Order: sequence, then structure tokens, then C-alpha cells
Amino acid sequence: MKLTFIQRHAYGFGAGFASLLWPFFPGRRRLATENILKCGVTDDPKEARRMAKASWRHLAGHIAEALCVPNVINAQNWREHLDVEGASPEAVRLLLEETDVPVIVASAHHGVWEAATNLLSFARPMIAIARTMNSKLVSGWMKKHHFRGKITVIDKNHGFTPDVMRQWRDTKAAMTILVDQHTKKGAKLRFFGRTAYTFTSATRLAMRSGAPMIVGTFVRIAPYRYKLVGGDPLRFAKDADRDAATQIVNDRLEAAIRAYPEQYLWFHRRWRND
Repeated sequence: MKLTFIQRHAYGFGAGFASLLWPFFPGRRRLATENILKCGVTDDPKEARRMAKASWRHLAGHIAEALCVPNVINAQNWREHLDVEGASPEAVRLLLEETDVPVIVASAHHGVWEAATNLLSFARPMIAIARTMNSKLVSGWMKKHHFRGKITVIDKNHGFTPDVMRQWRDTKAAMTILVDQHTKKGAKLRFFGRTAYTFTSATRLAMRSGAPMIVGTFVRIAPYRYKLVGGDPLRFAKDADRDAATQIVNDRLEAAIRAYPEQYLWFHRRWRND
């Protein structure tokens, strides 16, 4: 497929715009740099500042590119845009090939979470537990122009209602949950060696349903080309230790982020209670 000028340069436009705004957000610059240093990603303040800016640029670049994904990636070419070399064969099989059973995808604000939702919807229906837009106009536009495939976005404040659970089981969807958001009600666990209150919803769903959980992220390796990073699927017994199971999820995500630290959202307040 021949890309338009906008499609070809979307990531660069977004990243460039973010660079222009970077000087006007000293608080975010400071927070991101401190997070990178405290998490032990690097002990060099200069390098931490560079990584913080790269993270800021990636967020804007990724979102700009993700908005073009529905017009670039389609049912005929989606596999050409996905790199699964080096990923767990079992995870790839469950997520993309054996789509006759519902699965859970536990991920983070890392890589290309927006673009990945659209891409995976060509393999199986997607249910994304996320923060919904306050504006009905924006939500309507996103549904029409961005999340156009077999994608259902559920407000994270509503949780797993009976209707959501029924849809998940009936459509054999991938229930996708970003588990690195701050919460005051979660388990007090470790993330990058620091205290972080963590959502346990993905783990509880896996324990209750017996469904396999794929923990990982998709990272950007080239324009409209994304790589799956993660290990073998996890399965938890109904009587498993919830907090211990959730800690495994945190550890898996930490490993993925350490491999591609510049694509993580370092400037969000993940460690408010540290």
C-alpha cells in the first residue's frame, strides 16, 4: 500500500510537535527524569533527561501514527505489520491463531497500545478496559474513525459487568487491560523495585475464569510495524494468591519496559505512594 504524505510522516509530526511543547512542561520533565533514575533504568542524569524527552516524543508520535492505522492496516495486510519473531509461540498461537477461546491481555502504557488494539482486532474481537473520553463528540469520532474494527471500549469505572462478561465469552474476545495505572484501591506491590498500588482486576478475572493471560506489550520498530514483547501465557488457579499472581504480572511488564524504556510513559504518576 502506498502511504500518503500525512500517513508516512505521522509519527514524525507528532514527535516534532511534542518537542516544541517539551520546554513548557517543567513538572512533567522533572517527574519523568526522577522516575527513570529511581527505577534504575540509568544512573546518569543526562541520559535520564534524554530518555524522558524521548518518551514524551514517542507518546505523541505513537498517537499520531495510531490515528492513521485504520487507513493503513487492513484485513488483508495486518500480518505484514506485526513482528512476532522472538515472542512466545504459545502466546502468539493463543492470541492470533487459536481464537476460539477468550483470552486476557495484561499490558501497560508502553509501546503502541493504541495502534495494537486496532491491529489485533483483525485476528479476534477486542474488549478494552480503559478510561473513556468525557466528550461524547470525541468518543463518537474515535469510534467512527479510530476504533473501527471489532473493538468495544469499556469504561474502567464500570468494571466487569455481567453484560461485558457475556460478550467476552460469547465472542471469544481478547480482554485487554492496562494494569499500570495508579489506583488507591489496588494491591501494594513492587514495580521497578518501588511501591506501586496495582490493579488486580486482570488477575482476579484470570483466577475466576481460568482463561489464559498474555502479559506483554507491542513496541514500535518501524513505521506501522510493531513487535510483540512478552513471555509464555500465565494461568492461575482459582485459589491462587492474588497478590503474588499480580506481582508476576508486574515483573513481566517491567522486563518488557526495561527492554524498550524510551517507549514507556515515564511522566505519569505511577508511584504516588512511593
